[in-house]
Amino acid sequence: MKYLVMVQGAQADYDAMSGKASEHSPAWSEKELQAMFAFMSAVNDDLAESGELVDGQGLTEPAKARLVARGEDGRPVVTDGPYGETKEVLAGYWLLECESLERVTEIAARIAACPCPEGAPNPPVVIRPVQEADGGDVG
Repeated sequence: MKYLVMVQGAQADYDAMSGKASEHSPAWSEKELQAMFAFMSAVNDDLAESGELVDGQGLTEPAKARLVARGEDGRPVVTDGPYGETKEVLAGYWLLECESLERVTEIAARIAACPCPEGAPNPPVVIRPVQEADGGDVG
């Protein structure tokens, strides 16, 4: 079974990682940033070694995102990010192939333990089963 494991973040989180504190999050030090990168690298290495990693990527900040929607007249409406109505966005993901929901939950719990500065937000890690190509039940 394939699962999409997602971490969420806000523009303020990306700002904090580049040294700009806000009421949302304290500024990250270079040492804290390197600890987070080392942690995530170890997770990726372990998942690749176990054969469970299909793909995984961190995403750029919401300010570099673009939203394309269909307008009332049917024409596309393009909005550059960040989006005021969206508090959190997808910050990164792993596409994993695991034997069970229990196993992918263990992995998500490890990801949730990623080091961060004291007082930084710690959003949940989201697990979504990937629907099979035949459209069958994924449960």
